[in-house]
Amino acid sequence: MNEISPDLGRLERLEGIGCARKRREDPRFIQGRGTYVDDIHLPGMLFGAMVRSPYAHARIKSIDTTRAKALPGVHAVLTAEDLKPLKLHWMPTLAGDVQAVLADGKVSFQNQEVAFVVAEDRYVAADAAELVEVEYEELPSVVDPFKAMLPDAPVIREDLAGKDVGAHGARRHHNHIFNWQIGDRDRTDRAFDAAAVTVKQDMLYPRVHPCPLETCGAVASYDAVRGDLTVWITSQAPHVVRTVVGLLSTIPESKIRIISPDIGGGFGNKVGVYPGYVTAIVASIVLGRPVKWIESRNENLTTTAFARDYWMTGELAADQDGRIKALRVNVTADHGAFDACADPTKWPAGMFHVCTGSYDIANAHVSVDGVYTNKFPGGVAYRCSFRVTEAVYLIERMIDVLAQKLGLDKAEIRLRNFIAKDKFPYHSALGLDYDSGDYAPALQKVLKAVDYDGLRAEQAAKRADPNAPTLMGIGITTFTEIVGAGPSKNCDILGIGMFDSCEIRVHPDGSAIARMGTISQGQGHQTTYAQIIATEAGIPASVIQVEEGDTSTAPYGLGTYGSRSTPVAGAAVARASHKIREKARKIAAHLLEVSPEDMEFDLDQFRVKGDPARAKSMKEIAWAAYNNVPEGMEMGLEAVDYYDPPNFTFPFGAYLAVVDITKATGEIKVRRFYALDDCGTRINPMIIEGQIHGGLTEGFAVAFGQELPYDEQGNVLGGTLMDYFLPTSMETPHWETDFTVTPSPHHPIGAKGVAESPHVGSIPCFSNAVVDAFAHLGVTHTGMPHNAYRTWQQLRDLNLAG
Repeated sequence: MNEISPDLGRLERLEGIGCARKRREDPRFIQGRGTYVDDIHLPGMLFGAMVRSPYAHARIKSIDTTRAKALPGVHAVLTAEDLKPLKLHWMPTLAGDVQAVLADGKVSFQNQEVAFVVAEDRYVAADAAELVEVEYEELPSVVDPFKAMLPDAPVIREDLAGKDVGAHGARRHHNHIFNWQIGDRDRTDRAFDAAAVTVKQDMLYPRVHPCPLETCGAVASYDAVRGDLTVWITSQAPHVVRTVVGLLSTIPESKIRIISPDIGGGFGNKVGVYPGYVTAIVASIVLGRPVKWIESRNENLTTTAFARDYWMTGELAADQDGRIKALRVNVTADHGAFDACADPTKWPAGMFHVCTGSYDIANAHVSVDGVYTNKFPGGVAYRCSFRVTEAVYLIERMIDVLAQKLGLDKAEIRLRNFIAKDKFPYHSALGLDYDSGDYAPALQKVLKAVDYDGLRAEQAAKRADPNAPTLMGIGITTFTEIVGAGPSKNCDILGIGMFDSCEIRVHPDGSAIARMGTISQGQGHQTTYAQIIATEAGIPASVIQVEEGDTSTAPYGLGTYGSRSTPVAGAAVARASHKIREKARKIAAHLLEVSPEDMEFDLDQFRVKGDPARAKSMKEIAWAAYNNVPEGMEMGLEAVDYYDPPNFTFPFGAYLAVVDITKATGEIKVRRFYALDDCGTRINPMIIEGQIHGGLTEGFAVAFGQELPYDEQGNVLGGTLMDYFLPTSMETPHWETDFTVTPSPHHPIGAKGVAESPHVGSIPCFSNAVVDAFAHLGVTHTGMPHNAYRTWQQLRDLNLAG
């Protein structure tokens, strides 16, 4: 029997970077021992319920709360008039706009918050909400962003009357929010004028919703004696919520404690501050008792932040060989009734300017117009960085449109246009600095794995057979994402830079606790952060506790969204670990009576260079840190790091989908999906695999079923899970995954982030596959979602349907 080497045994005990370590979070979750906001029960707690508008646009003529207040068990009914003395009837949004907490004289979207009922239990609160009598005068509504910009369109935001300048520049219409442009328009136009080939395609990325498993909610508890406010809340950014609450309430942040306990999924939906949070806090302050508010599924789907709703026109200019010369993009962005997008202040269209993708495009220009409509507000990054999903969808669809016009293979046209490996770091035509990439080998690996030539041959044979019952489509995407928001020179929320933080405290016995500015919603932070510390500081992951989500104990951080946990907070973990390690080096040198420069780090110990038998383990050093340190050194072994990244990180991937479409019914079956991701250094392969599976499943949902449509009167038509598609294991395809590793040169451990890439890259891959099934019939684009009925209509129009 071969003996395990001592070094290998020590490495395995560390369970550091690269180890497929089981998630520490899972045992309590699978035993039902998680603690979510709705699990919080406090003595004397009251319950809140919202009164909501049935109209998308209406003037409020009167609100009569008499019958509701008379119901036994009701403690209060709040309206905008009650909030005005506190100046809390409006609140700031993350996009620099303001939003009504409770409707102030007018409602601007269906289900807008009108009144807040507080009662002894949630059932009495719900009954009382039905007794609030609101007299409305219905107004014309507009849900089409293009119609909203017509001269005679209804005025949605009367509170902005006379304001020709908004948070992001000039407004040219009463329903206009901003125009944001980037790139060189004149140079791009000249490239189009000189191009041998141009293509143009209109496309809608429809309004969808993250629809996390747990809806939004809060429990607010104000202690009038101490003047302290504690709020348990479903937030992806608890420190930001604390700052917002402080701004709204004038309570000092030092007296506000925000706790984000276990969160049942976020996906961008739980970044912002919602009226229910504010009214629960106000009610607790006014009544002197804890108040809980938990929204229903319908409320979640029809009032909390949506995603997408981007109307895009893409154009490419190229030579006859398919080499791209220029990209031109115009977007109309439907923001709903208030601009509540979660985007950096400087970039009101988020990071949409990553829309040049993985391709070496010398000239580009983008123009985005934000527009108000009578829909609920939002515009969050649903499992992506800010507006990156829309950007990737646009460029990946446009590459296929160009290939189709030129009669080129869709893999070949990508290989011809990739940014070459030796061009990194690469400065894009839209001003982004890509850190690293190696695209061609990734795509070639996928093509070989799936026998791409064989698939195209099979497709050709089916197309030649008029009796074939199915159409076969092959979709490819080779996408680049931008994550790790972000450098404070570019990114902020309400003026606070998007740095993040880590505090590590090593105890005398060698165990450690790490407190973070992020908050997990299923990403496995307790597992992966401990692995980074294990490798970088030499402390076994099994004895490291990771805490997040409590603003009274965690260092200030900007939270978890936009795939920023590993690129930003993970870097803070590594840097704090390095500080621990360097102090440990000096303590080890002191114990061994040598110079610190004579010490070298070896997995979980420091040893003397040239004399490895003389060594001190990190456990021994931790003990010494509390009783025997060099003269002049502080006792203890602790470190804090606030990391402001110098740049974003740019993970990438190459995906391929094969779909079969039944001609008779329009049913689409995903026969095969192969996903190769490059996220730089891989911290935990098992967690990466799980995150990719989750992202691909959500991408499948968006591509084939998710949509929040409206009728002309502004009624939401997809506000329940009877209408809104959430795939189960029965519908979800089998996923094949693969990877390459191209580390980020500026990240302390070379990591880039991965959890959102599969969502970003899979959606255009599915669309490309569906369109490819029809490509030989001259079809260049079909709209999402690609459900069976919509696909059957396409087949019918082509005289192919049964």
